[in-house]
Amino acid sequence: MIKAQVSWWPGNVSVGGTHIHHLVWGILLIVICGYLGTVEGIREQPAYYIIVVLFGVGAGLTFDEFALWLNLRDVYWEKEGRSSIDAVIVVGILALLAVTGFRVWVETADEVADEVFAGLAVLGVLAITLALAAAAKGRFWLAAVGLFVWPVAAVGAFRLAKPESLWAHHLYSRAKLEQARSRYPA
Repeated sequence: MIKAQVSWWPGNVSVGGTHIHHLVWGILLIVICGYLGTVEGIREQPAYYIIVVLFGVGAGLTFDEFALWLNLRDVYWEKEGRSSIDAVIVVGILALLAVTGFRVWVETADEVADEVFAGLAVLGVLAITLALAAAAKGRFWLAAVGLFVWPVAAVGAFRLAKPESLWAHHLYSRAKLEQARSRYPA
């Protein structure tokens, strides 16, 4: 609004030709609300919540001018002004963590960790099952490697069994056993 020079917008405040940045108003709000927040008995009053909101508004006005903190000149509309946007994003994320409570994020991480461990357990059982099938088919190297890399065990488990293996002796028909013997001659 200031840059567009909107006449009714009160944001462009100057005193004696010096522009008063909204950083100043933010700092004043933070100081006043911080002081009021320490007054004894205020936390039980409804006004406390108004003070908290005004403190947040003051922090927002202050962090919106973060680039001014770093450069000590007005770079709001220049490339260096991007640091103000970055600061507001970081402060917003930290405020979100504070409002939702860090405990919520820890509990969510624990739930995700439990699900990941459950998924890994399923993969482990799958790898062992496939490795046992590959070993029963006489594919011992594929079974051994497959304990660590389950797709290797899957290759051994789904390929044709060697004719002298337990799998071939107990589960193959005569035709399938002959096919194994022709592929793997003694």
